[in-house]
Amino acid sequence: MTAEHHRLAVNSTKRIPLEQWGPYMSERQWGTVREDYSNNGDAWNYFPYKHAHCRAYKWGEDGIAGISDFFQTLCFSVALWNGKDDILKERLFGLGNHEGNHGEDVKELYYHLDNLPTHYFMRYLYKYPQQKFPYKDLIDENRKRSKHDPEYEILDTGIFNNNEYFDVFITYAKQNAKDIFIKIDIHNRYSKPAEITVLPTLWFRNRWGHDANRKKPLISMRDKSSVKAADERLGTYYFYFQPTTELLFTENDTNKQEVEGQPNLTPFVKDAFHDVIIRKEGKEQFLLKKSGTKFAPVYHYKIEANSSQSIYLRISNKILENPLSQEALNIFSERNKEADGFYASIFPDGTNASLAQIQRQALAGLLWSKQYYHYDVERWLTFSDGIAPVSPSKLWGRNHDWKHLKNQDIIAMPDKWEYPWYAAWDLAFQSIAMAVVDPVFAKHQLLLIMREWYMKPDGQLPAYEWNFSDVNPPVQAWAALQVYNIEKDKTGRADTGFLKKIFQKLLINFTWWINRKDGNGNNMFEGGFLGLDNIGVFNRSHQPGSDMQLEQADGTSWMGMYALNMMDIALEIAMKDESFEDTATKFFEQFVLIAEALNEQGMWNDEDRFFYDTLSIANSSPLQLRIFSIVGLTPLFAVSIMEKKVVDKLSDFKKRISWFEDYRLKNSRYWPNEEKMDGQKILLSLVPRKKLMHLLERLLNEDEFLSPGGIRALSKHHEKNPYGINIGGVNYTIQYDPGDSTSDLFGGNSNWRGPVWMPINYIIIRSIRKYAEFYGDDLLIECPAGSGNKMNLHQVADELTRRLISLFERNAGGKRPIYGKHNWFYQQYGNEDLFLFYEYFHGDNGSGLGASHQTGWTALVAVLINEMNTNNP
Repeated sequence: MTAEHHRLAVNSTKRIPLEQWGPYMSERQWGTVREDYSNNGDAWNYFPYKHAHCRAYKWGEDGIAGISDFFQTLCFSVALWNGKDDILKERLFGLGNHEGNHGEDVKELYYHLDNLPTHYFMRYLYKYPQQKFPYKDLIDENRKRSKHDPEYEILDTGIFNNNEYFDVFITYAKQNAKDIFIKIDIHNRYSKPAEITVLPTLWFRNRWGHDANRKKPLISMRDKSSVKAADERLGTYYFYFQPTTELLFTENDTNKQEVEGQPNLTPFVKDAFHDVIIRKEGKEQFLLKKSGTKFAPVYHYKIEANSSQSIYLRISNKILENPLSQEALNIFSERNKEADGFYASIFPDGTNASLAQIQRQALAGLLWSKQYYHYDVERWLTFSDGIAPVSPSKLWGRNHDWKHLKNQDIIAMPDKWEYPWYAAWDLAFQSIAMAVVDPVFAKHQLLLIMREWYMKPDGQLPAYEWNFSDVNPPVQAWAALQVYNIEKDKTGRADTGFLKKIFQKLLINFTWWINRKDGNGNNMFEGGFLGLDNIGVFNRSHQPGSDMQLEQADGTSWMGMYALNMMDIALEIAMKDESFEDTATKFFEQFVLIAEALNEQGMWNDEDRFFYDTLSIANSSPLQLRIFSIVGLTPLFAVSIMEKKVVDKLSDFKKRISWFEDYRLKNSRYWPNEEKMDGQKILLSLVPRKKLMHLLERLLNEDEFLSPGGIRALSKHHEKNPYGINIGGVNYTIQYDPGDSTSDLFGGNSNWRGPVWMPINYIIIRSIRKYAEFYGDDLLIECPAGSGNKMNLHQVADELTRRLISLFERNAGGKRPIYGKHNWFYQQYGNEDLFLFYEYFHGDNGSGLGASHQTGWTALVAVLINEMNTNNP
């Protein structure tokens, strides 16, 4: 038990297993749906980046390396100025969806270096150019580029050439839950002296502007090195800082002149510090102001070449005599050692240092992704933000049928800049990686999205804020089992209470799927895009004709997997509570019916030896969409093994499945079971052994799905053989596209037509390991296909794992595949061990694409490293 484990044990007894203070601030609040009060749903243009510094947010805050309390009442982050920019660097810059040639994208360099689950130690690195930040260049150049061109990144601008930048390290170390030390280290990486202004900023979120009953909080001067921050609900905190000659106060209120063209009643508005620092306007009156809702001590430095400067601060709920003494500052080294001890304890013995670095930064990024998320849909629809009037069209627009949804929680985000909102299936994958460091919080997250202020009364789970009614794959039951088993393996605790809680809610969601997504009642399911944005030859969320219905191989397979996962959960609980035995039987039988539909109702193609989506057209024969994509590999995911000793203990379950088997075999009906020769194990799978071999042959073919960095989402076969089809006089085509998306489907910022995606690869590997557990050395296959190298499925899973991990490792040339053409920067001194965890990876060369801080699911690489080291000590 490390010090961090002791703190986690205390948190596990809380109703909500959270620290009061953490990295709960978003990295982008502008351009979100919750801040959009337009009448046309154009969130990007209603609240653009240029408004972010001067317009008060309603639903949350953002900042660089920001922290807040868990209701985001009081906030802290770091603002910077290089002496050349037109605005202070208070938040990360990026392009809105309409500005980027591949949708929205952050255009900054920042890294989540370290974090603990309780956030008693956190480190963050921001790289700040010394020359004028290339805002205009990034916008203009990306607008010039087409979908077929690569994105124009900040490293392409030349602004970081010659090391002409500052490394700004922000470190947090807690003394206790309400006492946080802060250290800001600014390193000049250039060969000449450079000036920088630093504003460590404390402010209250503006609730008073939207709630007349809310008493306005206040930050007020105490002495030359501290201020008092008081709020009627949060209580009182003190902000301690090193003395400086400039102490600035203002109000966190919208600059109406800038946003609406209306005169301000006072100069003390949200962006006032920009005027004082950059334009030297009104400095005298600001230095006289001794209170407000936003405060910053100002530090001006000229830092010599290759030298550094440090700033120390402290936020505490106590009045302290000598808050920044040298003895007190020892907390940073103490907490760092505790972090080292914590990670050493959770990584398998023998993990080499380079892999441990990848793991630790992946998990740090995941922990930094926790964010305060506030969105009351009913209130959002019916109230104004004080700028735009309530729009009648909005009342029937986006999310209008989710009025029950009233979220105000700390949730792990996919990426706090690109996706600063939760997504149902992302959260499931995040919970698996989270379970490595904090299984209690992982379970909390899975249960949270099932609660009545998330789940719709009919059982549908919210997809994401752009359209809660979209449908993500139902992976929550599978994720619950993964988290349950990770905790069980790590701690020996089998938390069947958690399984019971989530099982009850999953029953409601499963019923929603059965009632809403099986239109023909034949156990062949739809679901639309199912999280795979542009995977189809057309947008699968919209049928090409009113007389057509798409029956999806992946929708059907996900439901087969869902049924099997529910059966597994019920069986696990039934070993202690026999009342769950009946539901295990129900889901077993449901799985058999789905397996029959998938294998015998037109989704399997004997010629291609592959599963396809099927388009049903009125008065015509069903049409298979013969695309070799991850859709046709999804049937692999539904696999489970029942131990005979378990079945024997559940007499009613055993009796029922025996009767069901006898009945179906006597009547020549499909049966998906396969038993070991010794009769001790029963394999349940959507894919019989013969079809399994066919699918694996394609999966492991380097001319098809197998890339140097993992499994592609679309077969490389379609590079030279595009698939085309004419439906209702319209031609549709799809082609292998290994890099950024060249289509506009779902915003155009994600691509499933060739790249490698970590979550899908993770499920594939887990599934192959399950098949391996059953077949052992009885099933061998060439890997790669055509190599003559025979492997059992354990070895195949290891090989796929190695390929995924290799994306982050240095190759023989000292380059990491994830960085592609930008490896020159990551081979420089100080940058060699910095990692970004991209949303997806190029299908040919492994370079990172999409969101660059998507530890939401790419943190699964940490789980894979653990599994690799555990399986191959």
